[in-house]
Amino acid sequence: MTNAKIALRDDAATRVGAWRALGQTIVFTNGVFDLVHRGHVEALAGAKALGQRLVVGVNDDDSVRRLKGAARPLAPLEDRMIVLAALETVDLVTPFAEDTPEELIRALRPDVLVKGSDYAVGQIAGGEFVRSYGGRVETVELVPGRSTTALLEKIRNS
Repeated sequence: MTNAKIALRDDAATRVGAWRALGQTIVFTNGVFDLVHRGHVEALAGAKALGQRLVVGVNDDDSVRRLKGAARPLAPLEDRMIVLAALETVDLVTPFAEDTPEELIRALRPDVLVKGSDYAVGQIAGGEFVRSYGGRVETVELVPGRSTTALLEKIRNS
C-alpha cells in the first residue's frame, strides 16, 4: 500500500507533530468507514472545519469483527483507508487495532476530538484525555438516515 496520506501510528505521530510545530490545529475522528457514504463525507467535512488538519483513525479488520460481528467489514482495511485518503477533507489516515481509538489518540494528542452527534460528548473514547491537556471534544451533526447499518439493511431487504 503506497499512499502519502496513509501512515502507521509512529509515522502519523511524527507528521502530526510537524503540523503542530507549524501552529496548525489537529482534528481527529475515527470509525469503521465500511461503506463510505454521504453521511461520512459530510461528517468529515464538519470535522475538518474545526481545524487545519484532519486525521482519521480507522478500525482494523479484527476490531471491526469484534465490534460489528463476523460479517463485517465488507471492505478490507487497505481499501477503506485508500477511499478515505482520496477525500480532499482528509489529511491523514491511520489504522488502529484496539476496540477504541484511545491509544491512538494518546499517541497523536489532537487539539480537537470529533465524533458524530449520535455520541454524547462525555462518552467519546479519548475525550477525557484530550480535555486533560486543554483540547476540545466536539460533535458534528449527522445526515438523518445515512448510515452504513441503514444501507446494509436496505440492501438485505431488496
